[in-house]
Order: sequence, then structure tokens, then C-alpha cells
Amino acid sequence: MNRKTGNFSRRQVLQTSGRFGAGAALAGLLPGFAARADTPELNMWWWGEQELPGLQAFVDNSVANYTAATVKPMLQDTAVVISQFQTAAAAGEAPDVQYLWNGIYHMESVWLGYVKPLNGLVKDDVIEASNPTLLSRFDGNVYRLGWYPLPMVWIYNKDLFEKAGLDPEAPPQTWDDLLAACEKLKAAGIAPLGGGNQDGYWGEWYTGHGLAQNVDNAGEVIDLFTGARDFTEPKYHEHWVKLEELKNAGFLNAEMMSTELYPGIDLIVAGKVAMGLSIGSRLPADSKSTNGRIGVMSMPVYGKGKMAGKPILDTQGIGISTNSKNPEAAAAFLEYLQSPERLTAFYKTTGWLPANKNFDISVIEDAAVKAMWQRWGLGENIPYLGNLVPGQFYEQALLPSAQQVIEGKITGAQAGELASNVAKEWREFNPDVVDNYKKWAVDLAG
Repeated sequence: MNRKTGNFSRRQVLQTSGRFGAGAALAGLLPGFAARADTPELNMWWWGEQELPGLQAFVDNSVANYTAATVKPMLQDTAVVISQFQTAAAAGEAPDVQYLWNGIYHMESVWLGYVKPLNGLVKDDVIEASNPTLLSRFDGNVYRLGWYPLPMVWIYNKDLFEKAGLDPEAPPQTWDDLLAACEKLKAAGIAPLGGGNQDGYWGEWYTGHGLAQNVDNAGEVIDLFTGARDFTEPKYHEHWVKLEELKNAGFLNAEMMSTELYPGIDLIVAGKVAMGLSIGSRLPADSKSTNGRIGVMSMPVYGKGKMAGKPILDTQGIGISTNSKNPEAAAAFLEYLQSPERLTAFYKTTGWLPANKNFDISVIEDAAVKAMWQRWGLGENIPYLGNLVPGQFYEQALLPSAQQVIEGKITGAQAGELASNVAKEWREFNPDVVDNYKKWAVDLAG
């Protein structure tokens, strides 16, 4: 999933990975912690302090307290998370433990043979409990452990709901409910829905939610890229038609196309827009700043697919490289990070949740955060489908489609035609990747 971090997005990391040579990829290796006698030595390359302040302290504390091996951690720069690992792996010098974004962001390294399957190395119950999501699976194997979660949510401002005469504890569940709520909000002089899509990332998130409405499984989405299905089929572009409907009704905030993603979320928290898209890791701070007046909901249902209405859970993760000279020791360290003591330490150090289903939620003080995790993390959930799209499609179809619909330049149906054409062009130029996508679809259909 493309979450902007500073001025660099994860998708830009994929695009620019070829620009970084071995010098950049291997530069900055730190000596780390002093080796302890008679224990294995492991290198760990990780990312996340940029997204989750406090993670550095957790990593340092975990390494300092681990006695079964000497672990040397290195925080990677956002711009080279993928390229640094792939360049090192090609040279046989990758770390034992590597941070891995979800979906296509790590699956490309799997297809290159740079990441080891965790099956048989890490206990099955540990893998399952860590919430790696289905998108970490290929050819029957799992390649990541979940580290920390990123619930994909819709949020709403309870004060604005009350002002419009809406029940702040009963957000809209269906599309008709949403339209009715938007009418009341608009009549009360409140911008009903939106955020910021100047950079296009709101449109990515919206598609991740909306496309799920009319599909039965993630493998069906892969079929849209391999050619087995087509975006011109009405149900596969209906989410853009629904966006057009919201735009034509005047339900989107006026500054949406002059505001970027995260400042757009701030508009909801500040009481200037009633509803919109967000990410669960923002909820602790947003709930605190509003005294608990930010509600969390799933996208209101209009579709008939089996994934419609279900909470979306993405996770950041970690895995083991094929270059590791001691994968058993690396696996033991990953299991240590999933231990109850480390899960509690993660929460206390970062203020955010670990992905593990066994985390003791009794320590969560904010009722809204606890309720969200019970539904998004512990209940039935689905993976974030935006993590499946090829890079060319992302830039040429996924981002501009929602922007152009909001600006009135194309219709929702025309957005489907654009998506279909870009997917076809991508297939023609990437036959090897298409073959891997077809194999991946088998796992994702499960």
C-alpha cells in the first residue's frame, strides 16, 4: 500500500529502485551492537521509525535484551528499502532479517528468489497469529511475519453528525444510508465527505475499499491484470461510478483537489469535513485530540461481492533472506519479537499495536482504539487490494482515475476504460510478471 512518508511514497521506492547502485545499496552499514561470544550473529535491516516514531527504541531494546544471538540492526532510508535489499541479495550480501512491505512490494523479491519461505522455520501458530495477511502467501508458502498493523478505515466526526441530526454512534452501513446522511450534512452546511486527493493517494485508498465491494476474493483482482477479467465490466469500475455520483451530488469537499492526503484527513479531525478515509494507526492521536469524537466505520455497502463490508487489514512485516547463513537463528529471533513480553513492550514503546492476535488488548486504554482492533484485527478481515497493482497501472490508472472523476474530466465508466487499457498495455510488456501474477492468483483465490 502506498502510504506517503515525508516526501517519498512506497510506490516511488519501487519506481526508483533501479536508480540506486551497489554503492548506495550497501552504504551506511553500521557496526551495530558488539558481538557476544559463542552466539550467532544476525544482521537486521528494518524500516518504520519514519512511519511509527518509537519503533527505533523498541528495536534497540529488543536487540539489547536478546541473548540467543547478536543482532545488528540498521534502519533503512525510505528511498532504498527495496533497492538496497535487492542489490545486496543479488550480490549474496543481504541481511538475515529484512523488513518487507506487503503484497507486490515484497512479492517481487520472492519471485527473484531473495526471500525464504517461513514455513518449517517459524512455528505455524506464530505465523498465523502475526497477521501477515493473505498477500504474503505465494505457491503455498508464507514469506513474512506481521509486525505492526495498518487497518484501512473510514472515519467520521461525531460532532458534525450530531449537528446534522445524525446518530453519532450509528454511522451509515449501506450506500443508501450514506447518501441520506450526506443530504442531511449538506443541508446543515457541512461538507459531507472527502479529504484531500491532490497527490492522488486518496484515490488509491478509495479504490482499495471500493474494488472490494464487487469481488469474492483477492485472486479475482489479479485476474483484472492478467486479462482473465476486465475493468470495463460494470462491477469492476462501479466504485468510480459511485465516486462520480458523490461528486455530482455536491457531497465532496470543495478543497479536495487542492489538498493532499494527510492534510485532508486533518479536515475531518478539525470538524471541517464529516467523513472520509483514514488509517487505523492515526486513531490514537486523533481520538485523543478530539476527546473521543472520531468514529470508525467500514465503507458503506453497495456491492454484492463476498468481500463487501468487511474490515480491511494491512500489515507491515519482516522476513528472512535466502542469503542468511543461519536461517534457524533468524527464525528464533522473529519468534522472540512475537513473544508476549515483546508485544507488550512494542505497545508501551510506540503507543501503537503489534499485529499479533495474541496481544493482550486489556492494556489499551482508548475504547475507540480497542473496539477498532477487535473488529479490524481480531475479527474477520480482508487484505488491502491496493497492494496488488503493478507499478505502471498504479501511476497511469489508479491515481489519475479518481482525480479525473472528481474534477469532472471523465465519468466512472471512462475510468474503467482507462484502467482496462493500461492493464492491457502492462500485460504486453511484462509477460514474465504476468505468469507470476497468474500463479499468485491461485493462493489469493483461497
